[in-house]
Amino acid sequence: MAIDGDFGPATGKAVRQFQAKKRLPPNGIVSKRTFAALSRPMARALKPLRRSRRKLGRAVADYARQHLKQHPREIGGQNRGPWVRLYMNGHEGKSWAWCAGFVCFIIRQACKSMEVSLPFAVTYSTSQLRRNAKRKGILLTGAEVAAGKKPSPGAIFLQKGGETGWRHTGIVRRAGTETFRTVEGNTNDEGSAEGYEVCQRTRRYVRKSTGKPGYDFVAFDGLARPPAD
Repeated sequence: MAIDGDFGPATGKAVRQFQAKKRLPPNGIVSKRTFAALSRPMARALKPLRRSRRKLGRAVADYARQHLKQHPREIGGQNRGPWVRLYMNGHEGKSWAWCAGFVCFIIRQACKSMEVSLPFAVTYSTSQLRRNAKRKGILLTGAEVAAGKKPSPGAIFLQKGGETGWRHTGIVRRAGTETFRTVEGNTNDEGSAEGYEVCQRTRRYVRKSTGKPGYDFVAFDGLARPPAD
């Protein structure tokens, strides 16, 4: 359903269907109870985790999983909907790819809960995110990964490709010997860099087609020995 700014018959039908699913009176009126039910997933995603002395990377991984459980996805068209506006500070639309927005929102959420400063300037651009991390000396290159170093949970992956040289980004959940597991936004199960949801995937460090590293990483917490896949 496209967003046209009108609360017309299609919207009313969608509201009634949602109300029936949530066992609310299916009257098509967005009451306080209906609005609370509609916004509950986002409230759960935004809930502060218990403060701890764990590293920033671990907090980033934990918040990424918390958002994943609520299944954020686009609504109303490409790069549109409440979740996109949350991650992109109110922006939405075709030109507002939101993978970096998702990553940086999670980083801000983790830093706020731990009461620590941001490790670098946040951005909506994957290539700019890489530049900012490099300036701070927390960039782990694909060549270093190929030499045996691995990112810790909560590190940010930066996928090579696209017009700027860097096409997509997300959060490392677990790093293995040949693959790493992720939570990432603006993607789908096929790994598109212009997908419609937050989901988890498994990615290879090395491109199958070329045998060369396909990713750099932002490593907040140093490096860790990789567990078995």
